[in-house]
Amino acid sequence: MQENDKNSPLRDDEAKKRLQGELASNREEERLLEPSGEDQPEPGSDPQALRTGSTPEGMTPRDVELRTELAQHLGRHLYPVDRDGVVDALREQHAPDRLVELAGRLPMEKQYANVQEIVRDLGIGTEQRRR
Repeated sequence: MQENDKNSPLRDDEAKKRLQGELASNREEERLLEPSGEDQPEPGSDPQALRTGSTPEGMTPRDVELRTELAQHLGRHLYPVDRDGVVDALREQHAPDRLVELAGRLPMEKQYANVQEIVRDLGIGTEQRRR
């Protein structure tokens, strides 16, 4: 048994072509960047740029960045860990090669309880506690 459509096959084809044209034009419009409105804040600095601001005593902004990057790739579940565990975890997390190479400089037999100990052994500045 054949169902009764409201449109003929010819009209269906015409509607399909019209709809495809509209969809294509909508996709092009979505790709164009629109300027922000007058009431919108100006975009901030490059998110990949070195962050500055309050830096703990005993550390440079670069030290803070390295420690943060290591901590993000290593997570909290890893500890205690030795050098090979650190290197393996960085590789599993697809960390940048420079971090993997840096971790390869750690002493072989030492166990680390946190990222702060790792950073200290890498010669990266750490906070100096006030007494």
